[in-house]
Amino acid sequence: MMIALKGLGLLIGLALLVHFGTQAIQQRLLYAPDTRRTQPGEAGLADVEEREIVMRDGTRILTWWGAAKPGRPTLLYVHGNGGSFVTRSERIRKYMTHGYGVVMMTYRGFGGSAGVPSEKANVSDAKQVYDAVRAIGIPADKIVLYGESLGSGIALQVAAEKDVAGVILDAPYTSIVDLAALHYPGLPARWLMTDRYETMKVAGKVTVPTLIVHGENDDIIPVAMSADVAAALKGPVKRATFPGAGHSDHYLFGSYDTIYAWLAAQFPSDSAGPAVIAR
Repeated sequence: MMIALKGLGLLIGLALLVHFGTQAIQQRLLYAPDTRRTQPGEAGLADVEEREIVMRDGTRILTWWGAAKPGRPTLLYVHGNGGSFVTRSERIRKYMTHGYGVVMMTYRGFGGSAGVPSEKANVSDAKQVYDAVRAIGIPADKIVLYGESLGSGIALQVAAEKDVAGVILDAPYTSIVDLAALHYPGLPARWLMTDRYETMKVAGKVTVPTLIVHGENDDIIPVAMSADVAAALKGPVKRATFPGAGHSDHYLFGSYDTIYAWLAAQFPSDSAGPAVIAR
């Protein structure tokens, strides 16, 4: 009996070692933060302000806010797994130049935000940032969720629960577990990953118009995955793929024009009053 108990203890110890080792590997593979805290003005965004939002668990998250021009929607932008605000400053500038508002959140541990990122925290934080956008008077029919890469799975989880006018998915995936199995076939990802970002489980709950953009030569998230996501969505879907484009360079192949055209079609009228970011 003692030998059996010792054997069981060894197995439990090995299981714990594998579990926590896998969590450490998962953290390193999934999240590559730029931890610097940069003010919008330092990135050349004079019309954007930094806001700190205290999450329900007390963690302080940073967000950048830029107001929309009258009648234009606000993009609630959920970024990818690397970098932070400053690495996306040109994207913010381009959308604001076309009159679109941008509210970008960053994940815990990114860009000066406190805490450690996880799927549970990232999704919860995104929902709370959505609530903050609504709280300053921006209506649901003027909010478009924009999910970039990793953020596409977060954006769809928010869209499955919150009212929005539409969704833009930049290189969406079926699940992070599927990607891990594809890129790291030797790891038991399907058994041990806790941050799974299972897009296909929520896609069927999203009924609003959705635009998908994806580079056909994406070697990180296969373009076929965005086709699977498109088929699972229940609302009107436009999917644009760009020959020759990789994971994050499709803007060189015309994706901005595609996004601008889609937004213009969704919001043909500029009749609303001025959009003001409340202080």
